[in-house]
Amino acid sequence: MGRKLPPFAAVRAFEATARHMSVKAAADELCLTPSAVSHQIKALEDFLDTQLFERWGNRIALTLTGEAYAGKLTHLLDAFIEETEAVRATPQTVRVLSTPGFAARWLVPRLPRLEFASDIRLRVSNGAPSLDFATNDADVVIQWSDRPTPGLRVEPLMASARYPVISPALRERENVRHPKDLLRLTLFYDETDDAWPEWFAAAGLAGATLPSGPTYPNCELATTMVEQHQGVSLAYDAMVRGTIASGRLQRLFDATTPPMSIYAIACPEIRADDPRIAAFRHWLRAEAAAEGIMPQQLHEAAE
Repeated sequence: MGRKLPPFAAVRAFEATARHMSVKAAADELCLTPSAVSHQIKALEDFLDTQLFERWGNRIALTLTGEAYAGKLTHLLDAFIEETEAVRATPQTVRVLSTPGFAARWLVPRLPRLEFASDIRLRVSNGAPSLDFATNDADVVIQWSDRPTPGLRVEPLMASARYPVISPALRERENVRHPKDLLRLTLFYDETDDAWPEWFAAAGLAGATLPSGPTYPNCELATTMVEQHQGVSLAYDAMVRGTIASGRLQRLFDATTPPMSIYAIACPEIRADDPRIAAFRHWLRAEAAAEGIMPQQLHEAAE
């Protein structure tokens, strides 16, 4: 059985009038007319089946019941306001779902520059992140590719060319000096959008017989294996710039694959302009733009 509560508008009208001991002052506070306040009080008295005010012309006084009720209502409403303000002041968590590579190589190193980084709750997926926001426990998904999806706002975030990367130790040990040297090493392949044949063609070795090697469900696993000196992967420039700058990996040769769109920001269209989600989207795009890796920037550079 549901709670049988009095009309909230009537409660507010009575409490304000009792606090000010003035219908006019209560009306001013509530942005109502005095007549409307009086009607609300009468509705509350009818609901309670008791008189809350004594009235003598324009003068009013609380009855004993009204005085006791008003004191409790003021306390309750003060607590209600206090709790409401506390909830409003609570930082709003932004739940982000991405691939392991995007999280580890790009997002996490930049999060200290985000004003509300402590409010980001990051999860990663082994495969392509789910775009079913009814079940994926996310507010924002960093999706693979910029494929549009009905009901979602999808904003292209990042495009990148690819080139081989190797650990400095393996490069020295195997004396890797020319693209053909890769044909005698272990190459790591991607389940999605593998591009070794295209890269070898760009390097002048079209049709070369490629060596066998493991296939991984995401590029982060391949990059991690490279850092362990186990072989060579075809990495996305936008993802490994920081790792190369740190010296853990080295780029091999000048040849690259053509740039392709690799990541986009996806969120429900109806929530895209929520303040925290909008701020996070804007920050991601600003970070990508600062590095010149947004799809539009690479397209314009190619022209």
